[in-house]
Amino acid sequence: MAVEEIGRLRTIALVGQGGAGKSQLAEAMLFTAGATTRLGRPDDGSAVMDFEPEELQRKVTISSSFHHLNWKRTEVILANTPGYNAFLPETFNTLKAVDGAVLLVSPGADMKVESEKIWSTLSEAALPRIAFVSRLDREHTSFAAALKDLETTLEAKPVVLTLPIGEEAQLSGVVDVLAMKALIYADNTGKFREEEIPPNLKESAEKARNTLLESVAETDDELLEEYLDKGTLPEEKLRTALHAAVAAGKLTPVFCGSGTKNVGVGPLLDAITALLPSPNERPGQKAQHPTNGEQQERAADPSAPFSALVFKTVIDPFAGKLSIFRVVSGRAQSDATVFNASRESKERFGQLLRLEGKKQSPLTAALPGEIVAVAKLKDTTTGDTLCDEKAPVLFDPPVHPAPVISFAIRPKSKGDEEKASAALHKLVEEDTALEMHRDPQTHEIILSGTGQMHIEVTVEKLKRKFNVEVELQSPKVPYKETIKGRAEAQGKYKRQSGGRGQYGDCWLKIEPLARGKGFEFEDKIVGGAIPRQFIPSVEKGVRNTLIEGFLAGYPLLDVKVTVFDGSYHEVDSSDMAFQIAASMGFKAALEKAKPIILEPIVALEVSCPDECMGDVIGDLNSRRGKVLGMDTKGHGQIIKAMVPMSEVLKYAPDLRSITSGRGSFEQHFSHYEEAPPPVAEKIIKESAAAREASKQQVH
Repeated sequence: MAVEEIGRLRTIALVGQGGAGKSQLAEAMLFTAGATTRLGRPDDGSAVMDFEPEELQRKVTISSSFHHLNWKRTEVILANTPGYNAFLPETFNTLKAVDGAVLLVSPGADMKVESEKIWSTLSEAALPRIAFVSRLDREHTSFAAALKDLETTLEAKPVVLTLPIGEEAQLSGVVDVLAMKALIYADNTGKFREEEIPPNLKESAEKARNTLLESVAETDDELLEEYLDKGTLPEEKLRTALHAAVAAGKLTPVFCGSGTKNVGVGPLLDAITALLPSPNERPGQKAQHPTNGEQQERAADPSAPFSALVFKTVIDPFAGKLSIFRVVSGRAQSDATVFNASRESKERFGQLLRLEGKKQSPLTAALPGEIVAVAKLKDTTTGDTLCDEKAPVLFDPPVHPAPVISFAIRPKSKGDEEKASAALHKLVEEDTALEMHRDPQTHEIILSGTGQMHIEVTVEKLKRKFNVEVELQSPKVPYKETIKGRAEAQGKYKRQSGGRGQYGDCWLKIEPLARGKGFEFEDKIVGGAIPRQFIPSVEKGVRNTLIEGFLAGYPLLDVKVTVFDGSYHEVDSSDMAFQIAASMGFKAALEKAKPIILEPIVALEVSCPDECMGDVIGDLNSRRGKVLGMDTKGHGQIIKAMVPMSEVLKYAPDLRSITSGRGSFEQHFSHYEEAPPPVAEKIIKESAAAREASKQQVH
């Protein structure tokens, strides 16, 4: 592919909320262009683009997939992306690798928050886009309602280029507003015949064309003058100006049809090739030098040094790791050595692969704008930059929202913990919206993600790919214990049972420390009441008790312990005797020092529409939250609050219900606070019951 051939390349993503019909449209596009030999259907499992077992089972797109087609001497690389909220990070990753997007609007359903999030991301990235009103062959659909959604909810400026002929099951074709012709489809082949516009649509078509002319003319002063003077525009100027308006984000051309009936797909493919930009029409990609931070820009120039962004990783337990990347500049070649600027290491390419759904075909070279894959790179992960070592560059990796829900993972089979942990590490590498860690206090493996479905799909992949079955449980809340008062107590351990005995005796003073100070130990022994070699034993005995806790078995913190007196025996005193004595004395002092339970508090930032603010605040108050303030952002509010961690373990589905899916939140650990007496009492009872149950299991 030479420079001029890059102009005949389009790399685009199909985007939109779940259920909008993206996968079916992708199948229709591939079939219409001859890239596949039959019209696949996601509903019966015959689709090329949705092939993961989890996708087939749920009939939703979970992971972005890729294919390519040729249409009128233009190569189109097609990315089909997820639309459900739990999997949107995958979509946002993919948008970093394309030059344009087709937004699917579902005419029979309300526009959901997912479409708003996607539109916002497209706008922030200044990605040119066109819209396709899909599934018009279904019941209760309205093209006019879809247009209104684009205008009011997304604040787009739509211009209609095709109108539907017939409604619902009677959908038979579209009116081409540019050519002012009716395109009538006889079957699912995508082929059509041209006819005159039906009389009942003449007025609508003329109105749509006039609106199109006016809208395009308003994007350019010279065109506006010509339009006002002549009342029309030459078709060539109209198409050129429309292309420029789409590239600048000033207008959103709207097409319509049905992927299921393969109606209106040809005009959409025409629009992708004519209105969306080629890689060399897009601004250069911003980057920086990996060592000196100097700002750079890499244009889609095949003669420039090679650079690419890895935006997706696929882990297969048999085939290994597949790294999927967009070539930004230069040329990617099979069997080449490249530099991973993110890891500062060299990588050796094997065979370059072109993605065709779940299959791949070998490729010798790839130029700017192409999306390709390579297997078994040793260090490379999602977000890394690959480049020419002599001209290193670093692109910004995808940014992910913080996880909103966490579960403790417990293998069903004993001894599978390490196997589960290793498998999860691989899935986290594949899906960067997942997070995994082992809680240092509870020792649980914690898996966090963007929603319950996200976690459930991960569990299914664990079983399918790695043969590891796990159970999901609510994570244990990492409570702590501390004291509010001061106290002194003696710990004396004396045992004589023939031969050498055991003797340790110490007096301890305990007092609270400021929150966050941890633990302090002070030695105030004078006159050799306890020999120097046993002072560390006293501290060790205290530290062991700190870990065990006193009220409910949770670690003690923010306590100062001073050893100030004691006694010893020349023969019977030992390290272990003083450890036991210190533990006894510490526990005796704790009983008198007003011990309390501390609960972890998280800082929560909730984004919600204005009309939901009262309900969200009321809900936070019911969770013992303290609202600290509110900020206005766009048409919504950001509510800042402090809430006990135990009250927001499953906040994500509740917030979704309260806000009809329009709310989102971020949280991070803030500090520990004293648990109210009723809460503390409940925690202590539950801990005692758990310990008793554990004892019975042992016996």
